[in-house]
Amino acid sequence: MKRGKLLNAPLSALVARMGHTDEITVCDAGLPIAAGPERIDLALMAGTPSLDTVLTALLTDLVVEKVIMASEIKLISPAAHQALVEQIEAHAAAQGKPITIEYCLHEAFKTRSRQSKAIVRSGEVTPYANIILCAGVAF
Repeated sequence: MKRGKLLNAPLSALVARMGHTDEITVCDAGLPIAAGPERIDLALMAGTPSLDTVLTALLTDLVVEKVIMASEIKLISPAAHQALVEQIEAHAAAQGKPITIEYCLHEAFKTRSRQSKAIVRSGEVTPYANIILCAGVAF
């Protein structure tokens, strides 16, 4: 049995394949997922698992240097935005490397998500609760 915290086999394999600047999109239940990137669908029902839970699991093994969110989240879902920012800032402190936070319009976000290695669908139902994780290096 795997010793680390991340036990989901597809997520663990995804993190192991990540190279510097590769991207993973973690999305809510409603984001359209284009053909191309690997699709890892974790959604069980509305709200389960939450984006926060999926992000927490991925961040146990992934070094991140930048994240991208849709700018609309700041206005439409400010509490979710604040929680994501706090989670990213805590991860930056834990990994000992800063994480840049960038924003783009939601339509540009959907286009950008197509270049991700994978799109991980959560059961999140908060509007615009989506994030792209850009991998950093562990050294």
